[in-house]
Amino acid sequence: MNFLEYPDREMAALDVADALAGDLENALFNHDTVTLAVPGGGTPGPIFSVLCAVDLDWSRVCVLPTDERWVPEDHPRSNARLIRERLLTGRAAAAQFLSFHGDGVDPDATAAALAPVVQAKRALSVLFLGMGTDMHTASLFPGADGLSAALDPHAPAVAVTRPAGQPEPRITLTAPVLKGAMSKHLVIFGTDKRAALEKAAHLPPEQAPIRAALQETTVHWAE
Repeated sequence: MNFLEYPDREMAALDVADALAGDLENALFNHDTVTLAVPGGGTPGPIFSVLCAVDLDWSRVCVLPTDERWVPEDHPRSNARLIRERLLTGRAAAAQFLSFHGDGVDPDATAAALAPVVQAKRALSVLFLGMGTDMHTASLFPGADGLSAALDPHAPAVAVTRPAGQPEPRITLTAPVLKGAMSKHLVIFGTDKRAALEKAAHLPPEQAPIRAALQETTVHWAE
């Protein structure tokens, strides 16, 4: 794990966007098509606003969420909505998008259909993650129904979790996919999340799921 500290969040957003763009450019040099997995939540928006303007061959990039809440894509809690509004605009509008939502289908059936699609794309080219103060990442929450199966080294690429206290099921990339990404970046802001990350280093993945994705990951932190 490589830890980078920034003087403020604005500088972090600029540098993270630059790092993601550089990794995508390197991947595009070696492959016809590449994949970029990104989170939802409050952290990535400013980074997306910078990244979407980068001059890349976005038509060869497939963007997918690290996870998705089982809500309609126009719902305020939808990660797809955030990604479409903040990332898939400007130059990045040319990118492909793999939605994790299926209208009228239950999440388990959708995850089962998505798993071979994601698996067929090889290892993720670039992975951008967030983390909660409870040490969850993607939708791998401590204590969630389905967590053990999603952490299994032989798990399918996509699984369903049902975190306690959350209003809806989640579809998420599983630990083997997160761990196997070619380039990994974790962005966290605030002293509470830094303390949580330090705590996670001493806990098993079942209690601190972020542990499943920390190997060879660059962590970007600002107050």
